[in-house]
Amino acid sequence: MTGLIDPYWIEALFLREEGWDDDVYPFNLPVVRETRSLKFHPRVTFIVGENGSGKSTLIEALAIAWGFNPEGGSRDHRFATHDSHSVLHRHIRPIRDARKPRPHDGFFLRAESFFNVATYLEQTGGRRYDGKSFHEQSHGEAFFSLFENRLMGDGLYIMDEPEAALSPQRQLSFLAKLHDLVLARSQLIIATHSPIILGYPDAWIYQVSDQGLERVEYEDTEHYQVTRGFLNRRETYLKVLLEERDDLPPPR
Repeated sequence: MTGLIDPYWIEALFLREEGWDDDVYPFNLPVVRETRSLKFHPRVTFIVGENGSGKSTLIEALAIAWGFNPEGGSRDHRFATHDSHSVLHRHIRPIRDARKPRPHDGFFLRAESFFNVATYLEQTGGRRYDGKSFHEQSHGEAFFSLFENRLMGDGLYIMDEPEAALSPQRQLSFLAKLHDLVLARSQLIIATHSPIILGYPDAWIYQVSDQGLERVEYEDTEHYQVTRGFLNRRETYLKVLLEERDDLPPPR
């Protein structure tokens, strides 16, 4: 098997039509306001940025624009526990390849609402992977079980911070499964903070900044640089960070 040469999702166009207002959320986020289009790698596209930068808002809007349920799941999953998604998806037009992914094997996977997806799957008679209910497993075990058993290839997969449920060792296992999906003609769009996951070689990385989205190399991401700096100079980092708090009054 070989990976895709042409992506299922080629490009996302951001349409400044009725309802778009640069002064209100989410359109006032630089990642939205400064972006006219977003092109995707045929295999893996990463989106990285600081907390509050808007990357999760963006990844959610992309998933909804493609047709996924806002809280996660496949395209035929329809449930809602809390209607909190933005209207950004209404202003995103997908440019798609004529060749479509396998209809029922796309998935929107997000760590923060995985409990809701797991509950929905069990209530609707979903499979018990590894012989256990999702709710009988730890968050990380259940998350990885779904990832390993449900995502079979020939699909488009959008993920928001999958590392939130995974230990470093599991993140390495995640990379191996990600590669299996790539070889099985899949396309993945992933928002992440993990320098381990970002290390996957056959990918584009977009970093969120005040100028919108910027294509960067792995070694130029803040995630790689901060992690590498801390691991190589841990004592120096801790000295600087902790000395700043030496003058704080003791707790009462």
